[in-house]
Amino acid sequence: MSSVKLNFKEYGNGKPLVILHGLFGSLDNWFSLAKAFSDKHHVYLVDQRNHGQSPHTDTHTYEEMADDLLGFFVEHGLKDAILIGHSMGGKSAMTFAAEHSNLLEKLVVVDMGVKQYPVHHDLIIRAMQALDLHNISSRSEAEEELQHLLDEEESTIQFLLKNIYRQKQEDGSTNYAWRFNLDVLAEDIEEMGLPVLKGSNTEALFLYGTRSKYVLESDKAEILSLFPNATFKSLNTGHWVHAQDPEGFVAAVNAFIA
Repeated sequence: MSSVKLNFKEYGNGKPLVILHGLFGSLDNWFSLAKAFSDKHHVYLVDQRNHGQSPHTDTHTYEEMADDLLGFFVEHGLKDAILIGHSMGGKSAMTFAAEHSNLLEKLVVVDMGVKQYPVHHDLIIRAMQALDLHNISSRSEAEEELQHLLDEEESTIQFLLKNIYRQKQEDGSTNYAWRFNLDVLAEDIEEMGLPVLKGSNTEALFLYGTRSKYVLESDKAEILSLFPNATFKSLNTGHWVHAQDPEGFVAAVNAFIA
């Protein structure tokens, strides 16, 4: 298993705070939150493998993502860090905490539990694979096509479209392409239901949305069995807790960190 060097951006000074995005996301989704935390922290926004501008690889497992993150921590001399992960990033963060709790002071898992989740991104993946980006001439055309292929909220389609960019070809022409490694993510999506979690004594906050089904009251006992130093906080949001209530999110994380 070989780790990859991760693309990142950094803000502010102080105790290190590392943020991991979710599936089909990138560090770009977290700019405003990073600025909010940067008054007291040295914030690192990281693109996980096969996402954003980090390298594309042939495989996509949580063990590999945790290994990539260890390389990042070593490269930047990070210790006593606060690690925040949303959704897929939450699973990466939990996997990392199980193996490297000595490098963490606190862990924040955003709208993600420890149970097995059924595959539910297959329609989105099939729609993105059906989108012929080579023959699309504008973002609005891509948006129209995705809306036709997907019965999803406008916000979901806009989120996905943040990941298309103009790619230069060898002959000098350009066409649209996905920033994430769609084929590998599609191939490994079932394995991403849940990593084999070993748990951690790291002090953890499980911050979740009451309008999301990812963390239910009935899940808390299982979470506590693996993360005995966990506390829970809910906000009146869906799955995108940090985007739907940024002020509440920052306040909850700051109260936990303090």
